[in-house]
Order: sequence, then structure tokens, then C-alpha cells
Amino acid sequence: MSMHNPPHPGEFIESIYMEPHGISCRYLAEQLGVAASTLNRVLKGKSAVSTEMALRLSKVLGRTPQSWLAMQDNYEIWQTEKKINLSQLQPLTFLNA
Repeated sequence: MSMHNPPHPGEFIESIYMEPHGISCRYLAEQLGVAASTLNRVLKGKSAVSTEMALRLSKVLGRTPQSWLAMQDNYEIWQTEKKINLSQLQPLTFLNA
């Protein structure tokens, strides 16, 4: 079942971890071992969470790397579903072996 308008992981990081705890982009970037500009691109939804970033986020913020990647995938699938027309596609019918 697809989600309705799932958040980008960057939006989630800001609203759940940074804003309530007064954590700055620069501070979190230092904890993650990345440049502040790299983290800022993720926070603003300009960059996706990579496998490397998922591992870093998992270590520093918690959650599994898989959950960070699943959040990114859900966001991207929802965005793509709004743009792509699949109405002409039909499922394949497989013959019994």
C-alpha cells in the first residue's frame, strides 16, 4: 500500500531530530562526518539519502540504514507516480510450466 505524500528524509530529520532538540545543520554534519553543504542538500530535499548517508544516519540518529533508504524510496516512488502515466501498460500473463 502506498503512502500519501511521504516526507523526504531531510524533512523528517529536521522535524524529528533537529528542530525539537535545537541541533544545527553544522553540528549534525560534524557528527555525521560530512560537509555541512552535503547535509544541507539532503535536508532541503535536493539530494537523496545514499547508502553511505543511511549508514551514517543510522549510527548517529538511530533507526536502521534500511529504514532511511526505505523512506527515500517511498518519497521517490510517490514523486514519480505523480509524473508517469502507466495506463497503457498491462501485466504479463505467464503460462503454467
